[in-house]
Parts: sequence; structure tokens; C-alpha cells
Amino acid sequence: MKTELSLFERTLTFHRFPIRNNELLQAWDAGDEYLISHIEELELTSSKRILILNDSFGALSCWFSAQHQVFMMSDSFIAHKATLENLKRNSCNDVTLLSTMDEIPNEIDLVLMQIPRNNRHLVWILSKLRQSVDEKCPIISVNKAKEIHSSTLQLFEKYLGDTKTSLAWKKHRLVFSFANCTPVPNVDEEVRWEVENEKMSLVNLPNVYSGESLDQGARLLLEHLPSEDLTDFIDLGCGNGVLSIKLARLNPNASITCVDESFMAVEAARRNLNNNLQTQPEITCIANNCLDEFETESASFIVCNPPFHQQQAITDHIAWQMFCDSKQVLKKGGKLLVIGNRHLGYDIKLARLFGHTQVKTVASNNKFVILQATKY
Repeated sequence: MKTELSLFERTLTFHRFPIRNNELLQAWDAGDEYLISHIEELELTSSKRILILNDSFGALSCWFSAQHQVFMMSDSFIAHKATLENLKRNSCNDVTLLSTMDEIPNEIDLVLMQIPRNNRHLVWILSKLRQSVDEKCPIISVNKAKEIHSSTLQLFEKYLGDTKTSLAWKKHRLVFSFANCTPVPNVDEEVRWEVENEKMSLVNLPNVYSGESLDQGARLLLEHLPSEDLTDFIDLGCGNGVLSIKLARLNPNASITCVDESFMAVEAARRNLNNNLQTQPEITCIANNCLDEFETESASFIVCNPPFHQQQAITDHIAWQMFCDSKQVLKKGGKLLVIGNRHLGYDIKLARLFGHTQVKTVASNNKFVILQATKY
């Protein structure tokens, strides 16, 4: 796996976060290289104020921090951590880290963006740029050419302004825009919908997973959450907090900790818990990398609906870290409740960690399986 990016007689070293043994994926892609090459060929004067959106692991932030004042904006806690680690690794200048819920800084000279997967998130970002950035400020975005559809460009034109594209290079394409569309769009940050048969009304922020309807896995898991008079529980990968709301109703004396790597998910969970619970239990909502720095043997129950991708890459290492962290954080006799697609083989992974006799199937259908692992 390549860790050194060499361009324009300069070499920087990058690692993904968290660092894994035998890592197969590198911490930047051809889109990052395309953006760097294009900007370097422009020969910008130094000390520009550059806003970088969705920098996956900090390659762009590190590169441009050498001569410019960089603001890195991302909804990902892991992207923030990776950027900090790679800045330190390369002895780079500091950058300002922001979430995509924060206000865009004033007097930005150049915007660089990795186009997000989620169109609601993209529209939210475009609308904020249109409202905050001078119409003469270049906005240059990048993605794989196959992901830049005519509908994608229509979103840029509708919510941002004049837009054109580059030729493809290493299967990536640049999108050049200016913030000049009229009228100036106003995009609501919240989408609200009801959960059928659960008497829940959920607000969903632009980058929350399954933000326009309840995903099938969560729907099945809602039917099989325990009512055991829990004293505490952790909702790991909490999303909009729908599982926490149901668990809190079933276990009204329990303290609640919601964890997600998306800042928007954590905020949505906080709002939804406050809005949907008649009595307010002890609630903690934090953005984090799984259960990093949680106290060992401190939790009684963990519920987990693991993601199967990190940034653009499909991977199961996040689920594995969630399972390993959960075993560390659970008290003896504590339980981990997991849902996943049947083909992912979570039963095998959990059996390796907790022991075959400690893992049981709670429920399943033709697509999903719910598993419970008990720490002995």
C-alpha cells in the first residue's frame, strides 16, 4: 500500500485513520492528485484563504497548508482525526477544522471540494456556498467521472451557479463553478418524517444515514430491542437516534450514550431524543471513532447497526473495530446486539471475539440477521 504522495518535487506521507495492520487502501486518490496538479499549475500567490470540503484523510489540507491559510470542513470525525494526524506526520502548518454545520469563514479566495456521496449533503453544502462565498471566488470540485451525472451538474447549477467540467484524468473529473445563481436558494437543514407504528417524529440533518426514511435493518431491530430494566446503554453508530428512542422508552431508567462519526448524526440524535422522550434521562451524544477512549468494562448494553463503508471504500473493518471496542467496554455479563446483512458473516466475527456459545441469533428475515453476544 502506497503511503508517499510525490508531486512537483515534493513528497508527503499519508495514512488513513485509524491505522490498521496490513492496510490495503491508501489515504488519497486520483481526485486529490488532480486538484493539487490543477491548482499548482495556476501558480497562486501565497497566503490565500482556501476552504477545503470533505478532505477524506487530510491530503489536500496538508498540501495547501504550506503556503495558504486552510479551513477544512467535513461532517466526519474520522476525517478530522486523520487530517490532524497527517498534519503532524508531515510537520505541516495548522489548519482550521470545521463541520459542515458550521458557518463558512469570511473572505474565502478558493474553494476545493471532494463531492460527497449523499445528494442532500451536497445540496446543503452548495446552498451554503452560494450564500457565503463571493461570486468571483472559484469553486473547484472533484469526483470519479462515472459519479458526475447530468443530474449532479444540474444540482450545482440550481443551488450554486455557473458550472462546467474538465476532461477526465485517471477516471476523475473536475467541476468548475461560481456562486452566482439567482434566486439565492434557501435549503432547510432538517427533513422530518414519522416512524410508522412507533409514535416517533424524527428530524434528519443533511448527511444522516437513511435520512429520508427508516432503513430496513433499523425497522427490524426496533421490533427486537430488550426491555430488561437496563441501567445504561450505548447506541454505537447511532444515526438519527431512532434505536435509542425506542430503547429509552423500554428502559426509562437507563442513561443513554449515542456515538457516531458523523457530527450531523450526533446532533440529529440529540434533537430526536429531546423531542421524543417525555421524561429526560441522562443523555450523552458524542462524535467519535467507535468507542475510542471509553472506559473498560463500563457499559451494560450496546446496540450496533454497523456501516459497511468508509468514505468511498466498501470495507468491514469498521464493524470489526465496533465489535472489538464493544467487548472491551462491556461489563461482564453485558450484551452486544448487532444487526447486519446475512451475507456479511457477523456471526463468525462475533464468535471469534465472544466465543461460539456466547453468540445467539435473536431474529432474522431473508435479508438481515440480529445477533446477540454476551461477554462472559
